[in-house]
Amino acid sequence: MTPSSAAPKFVTLPEIRRAAHQRLPRDHWNFGDGAAETESTKRRNRRHIDRLAIQQNVLVDVRNIDLRTSLLGVPLSWPVAVAPMGGLVLFHPEGDVEMARGAGHGDTLQWLSGATGWPVEDVAKAGSGPQMFQLYAHGDHGWMGELLARVESSGYKAVALTVDVQMYSRRERDVFHRFSPRKAMEVAPNPRGPLPDFQSQLTWSDVEWLLKTTRLPVGLKGIMTVADARRAVDMGVRLIWVSNHGGRQLDQTQSTIEALPAIADAVAGRADIVVDGSFNRGTDVIKGLARGATVVACGRTMLWGLAADAADGVARVCEILRDEIRINMGLCGRTKIKDLTPDLIFRAD
Repeated sequence: MTPSSAAPKFVTLPEIRRAAHQRLPRDHWNFGDGAAETESTKRRNRRHIDRLAIQQNVLVDVRNIDLRTSLLGVPLSWPVAVAPMGGLVLFHPEGDVEMARGAGHGDTLQWLSGATGWPVEDVAKAGSGPQMFQLYAHGDHGWMGELLARVESSGYKAVALTVDVQMYSRRERDVFHRFSPRKAMEVAPNPRGPLPDFQSQLTWSDVEWLLKTTRLPVGLKGIMTVADARRAVDMGVRLIWVSNHGGRQLDQTQSTIEALPAIADAVAGRADIVVDGSFNRGTDVIKGLARGATVVACGRTMLWGLAADAADGVARVCEILRDEIRINMGLCGRTKIKDLTPDLIFRAD
């Protein structure tokens, strides 16, 4: 193999993002990149990650960096997951199936969105790595029960109910351009038609039902307060997902990196913790883990990989991100994920 043929198409994450921007139609880019109303929550997610600094520790033997960890008892080769995202057909014709291929090639946990346009069985077959399922209440308990049975039989390792989409927010980039994501997604092979607004009816009783109905470990995605986290773990929820939906739901709310430490303290090891929200680089992941997360989920960064170069783009994002984590762990004097503790991070405006 010649050096030129072995050279990767992309060598940095920013150029993958630029390639996706160049290839996508305006409305599809805005749907993926946009957020609710003023987009303040999205910007706050990023700003609050940036204002945290990593302590630089030297004279440590860092020749062997071990990124292995686990989530809900499932072994993982590194502490990053592909976040669940709806509408992937707008970024690649094979959508969630192609994302599953890319996550598998990148040896990365994939959370499949309940808003997928593909049967859960097809996505499971396409993936070669661990997979978990994010559930939307897009139907009554009978509908959800049937879906959960398919998810279980397809080999997904856990289910997380999304609880922060009581109403669909005003995503003004889409509104301004008169763009309907739902109509655009009708090109998917299994599009969902108009649905009753079951999400707005969700209560803690639905969580109790879910815990009794599925054999899988249950998580809640969209937890942003200590009170909700405590109530969830008291009920038997095994995964707390600290998320503000990437700024796509409630505008002007708290950033996830700020909410994370208090929630981690309240959970006190009784559940695993996932966090998302503008975690785009290896140093971002280190900060999230040090502040209490078990795994960091990355959404838009993986999305740009899919748009830029299909499954190969997703795998390349994973490869670069994994390398960034490894290098920066070495530079801050840490060799194992368990060594990323809160004292590693400090405020540095």
